[in-house]
Amino acid sequence: MRIQLAQKSDADELLARNPLALLVGMLLDQQIPMEWAFTGPHTIAQRLGGDLTAERVASYDPEAFAALLAEKPAVHRYPKSMAARVQALAAYLVEHYDGQPENIWAGVADGKELVKRLMALPGYGKQKAQIFLALLGKQLGVQPPGWREAAGAYGEEGSHRSVADVVDAESLVRVRAAKQEAKREAKAE
Repeated sequence: MRIQLAQKSDADELLARNPLALLVGMLLDQQIPMEWAFTGPHTIAQRLGGDLTAERVASYDPEAFAALLAEKPAVHRYPKSMAARVQALAAYLVEHYDGQPENIWAGVADGKELVKRLMALPGYGKQKAQIFLALLGKQLGVQPPGWREAAGAYGEEGSHRSVADVVDAESLVRVRAAKQEAKREAKAE
């Protein structure tokens, strides 16, 4: 599996092998460029001095974790609030999925159940859950029955709407263009 969301090989390698990193990158993907968001998990792991695990993140002192995210260069535009969200996500995973993010999608009956599980994650609303489901289906081979329908427009084959469709620098440009067009259309309404 080859992920290219951060557009940096070391950060993308972490996203490809660590489901928590992918979930955290998706969580951070708001109000900052996509590449910055998906580089965030790698930056956090480096600053922690080891691999990213739900247990480690959840048990970290909240003030120290916020400071870790705020170090220059900051992991996010709003490091303190995003640190709290990342820790809430990690704590939820520890409590509900034994700290194993892949348990979210393991054994789900269908796409509806998976999107429901994703929407229950702290910091994940319907749109973020659908985009993440599309990412799982399109790039990671997690394709329970009805996954495309549950992902909505983000699950459409050949679309360029979200991070789920970014597989290289060219597709990133196409996704950005589609997002700009969607913003123009929304303003025109």
